[in-house]
Amino acid sequence: MNWLWIIALALAAFVPLAYLCRHQAGAWQINAVALLLGLTGYALQGQVGLAGSPQSLAAPPVVSSDALIAMRLALADRPNGNPDHFVTMADAMTRHGQFADAIAMLNSAVASEPDNGDAWLALANNLVSHADGGLSPAALLAFRRAEQVDPTAPGPKFFLGLALIGEGRVAEGRALWQAALDHGAKDARWRADLAQKLARLDGLLAMQRGQ
Repeated sequence: MNWLWIIALALAAFVPLAYLCRHQAGAWQINAVALLLGLTGYALQGQVGLAGSPQSLAAPPVVSSDALIAMRLALADRPNGNPDHFVTMADAMTRHGQFADAIAMLNSAVASEPDNGDAWLALANNLVSHADGGLSPAALLAFRRAEQVDPTAPGPKFFLGLALIGEGRVAEGRALWQAALDHGAKDARWRADLAQKLARLDGLLAMQRGQ
């Protein structure tokens, strides 16, 4: 299934909802945001070239822990892993859904090394995952500390933007993704992938504005 069919199906789902909710103030906007978040999850993790298979539609698409870790390493230009021992152990816990244990490990890491930007970013991501995608004050603080350690690093901006998009604050999240591109190294290996994700998000936003 290509993107044309995906967008067509999204429109087919949205138009009846908008019609049915036309007399309820704000209801159609809520449906639009929910649909946008589902498409954004697919844009981040989906592969349109893969064959389809029946899946439960009980929950919207989410980005897996493995994918989040892979994206974090890619944005740090460390595709072969993180040299930090504590972050590596925390990543192993994260992959198994042991977010509380990973948070405890990373809290110890940042307490002993306050300038460890990788640990701050991994901590922020685990706090978001532990809160089922919620952006808590603790997670926001960890994102800010990661950015303070290295203001040019794309990771804090990208993942804070992702968390904001997950909360429906799409314009704020999109601005952070754009800032990551604008301030990142021009020859960085991650640029093409981030630019593609931003383009997909822009396409989804354009589709929403058209409705």
